[in-house]
Amino acid sequence: MGTTWKTLKETFEQLRASKLQINLEKCSFGVTSGKFLGYMIRERGIEPKPDKIKALLDMKPSESYKDVQKLTGCLAALSRFISKAGERNLPFFKNLRRASKETFRWDEECAHVFDELKEYLGSPKLLSRPEPMEASSDGVISSVLIRETGAVKSLSTM
Repeated sequence: MGTTWKTLKETFEQLRASKLQINLEKCSFGVTSGKFLGYMIRERGIEPKPDKIKALLDMKPSESYKDVQKLTGCLAALSRFISKAGERNLPFFKNLRRASKETFRWDEECAHVFDELKEYLGSPKLLSRPEPMEASSDGVISSVLIRETGAVKSLSTM
């Protein structure tokens, strides 16, 4: 019996001993990919669900304060897939902070950033697990790694 199945068997035995139940309709075992907590989990990593990306790509430039609130909510859900999300999304938050529902104005900066984000999210990024024993640098404490078709490149270091 494989390690995974042995672990599952032990888990089920512990659940049974503790008199706990699981909803088998909500469980998946032995699958290579699936939806989990708003993400697509695959063997190669974690991706945003396509419908979340599509919702953002289908959005039109905001015409109201409420539209920008919807946009920032959508961006918050996708923020882990957006490099420097805080920086990129700052114009929207500034716009919300300085405007009231009556004085809202979609400015040039927001329009530019909105178009850039749509282009950026047109090819969603993949969060992959780190490779054990793969160092980005001998002398740097922290680094960001991006793997592109097998090659590893260090994008930024601290």
